[in-house]
Amino acid sequence: MARRNHTTDLGSIACDDLTDLGAGKEGWLVENPNLLTALDTHSIALANRSTVLVIEFSDGADPSGASRVKIRPTLSPIEAESISAIEWLVFDDVRVLAIGTSCGYLLIYSLRGHLIHKQIVNTGRIIKLRVRGTKRDLTQDTSSEEICVVMPGVIARFDGSDIQSMLQRWFQESHTQFWDHKRDPDDSGSSFGRLPYQLWNVNKYGSCADAAVTGIMPPPLMEVQSSQRYFCAITIGDDAVISAFRLSEDRSRSLVGAILSKVVPATFSTIASFSKMIWRSEQNSPKKPEAKPQSFARASPLTCFKDHPRKGEKLTLSPSGTLAAITDSLGRILLLDTQALVVVRLWKGYREASCLFMEMLVNKDKGSSGSSYYEHVKSDYCLCLAIHAPRKGIIEVWQMRTGPRLLTIQCSKGSKILQPTYRFGSSSESASSYIPLELFVLNGDSGQLSVVNRLN
Repeated sequence: MARRNHTTDLGSIACDDLTDLGAGKEGWLVENPNLLTALDTHSIALANRSTVLVIEFSDGADPSGASRVKIRPTLSPIEAESISAIEWLVFDDVRVLAIGTSCGYLLIYSLRGHLIHKQIVNTGRIIKLRVRGTKRDLTQDTSSEEICVVMPGVIARFDGSDIQSMLQRWFQESHTQFWDHKRDPDDSGSSFGRLPYQLWNVNKYGSCADAAVTGIMPPPLMEVQSSQRYFCAITIGDDAVISAFRLSEDRSRSLVGAILSKVVPATFSTIASFSKMIWRSEQNSPKKPEAKPQSFARASPLTCFKDHPRKGEKLTLSPSGTLAAITDSLGRILLLDTQALVVVRLWKGYREASCLFMEMLVNKDKGSSGSSYYEHVKSDYCLCLAIHAPRKGIIEVWQMRTGPRLLTIQCSKGSKILQPTYRFGSSSESASSYIPLELFVLNGDSGQLSVVNRLN
């Protein structure tokens, strides 16, 4: 019997420009901790400490003829600033690339390499940029689309609608004016103003290695109802494997925020007055003053799980945010119910593993029993967790929450699992045009990109 193939080849990203990122050496894609990847439909972005390479690919196309763009952000040499996170932002027909730096800046670039927006989030290294959203349906009472910025001990949340409005204004202006020159790379923000966001300090149980805002949650008991929303955040790290917080939008109730909002402005006012007394002839600087990070809103701890010497390493959220897969330093994978805040499943023996959620067909025979043409709907798919175990050289697909293992796929040593970023507004499509959550495998040694088949 012929061996069944569980993946379908899509194309190759191999090109000469990849040599600048280390390609050509065995295992270059997975062994360099500073090499970052982000996948979108027919596009992949790879970044090292100072350069981002965007490669367009298509089925069966010659990789040498693929469209490629290099983005080189202007980084501070004094502070040894580097690229620390990348992610796609996709709004309908608008696609841009978000870049996080080691100095806490969020940069947004067009696919032509133009700087659209630059804004400091907080002092510190941006670990991860998370893009996710949930739409109002039978299981969700509210909708939420966001870009979450994760830093050591800090979480920031940008509303997706604010970024979309800014991008629409930028593209409208770029089409009505000659846009032959780039924006000043030293500009601390775009001409459309500073993007509003919420900022929380979540280092009560130590600095986090990864974190995520899992969704909107009800306010605490015995608290006066208001228009403010509350979010649930999950963090993992060295001191606490898992910790959870209730995040409030209201900065006025944060003790730290109240102190900063009163003491810091007064201090700067005093310093400014003293400076004017010494340098009375000081001339106004033509450059705008550097934007300061905003104060923290209230983050209330909910629970914490400590189990030394175990350390949390990677965090992956399900599309709805109700499940989180957490890998730790002991080779275990914890499946966390983010609403009940309890671990509902455990896998052992998966050191250095990576996890991504995907969807597989469970009603695969439904289409053949009816009409000649059947388009699968959302109810035909089941949620699964894909576990990439590089030491074993396999990818396993497990049905959620307590289902069996559906697939075991062999993969080469230098491979990496990827997933396209969340597309804003995609959940509003009709059930008949539902696009399932897919899993992609990139072979770094050959440059071949494949998709895992939805049929087991």
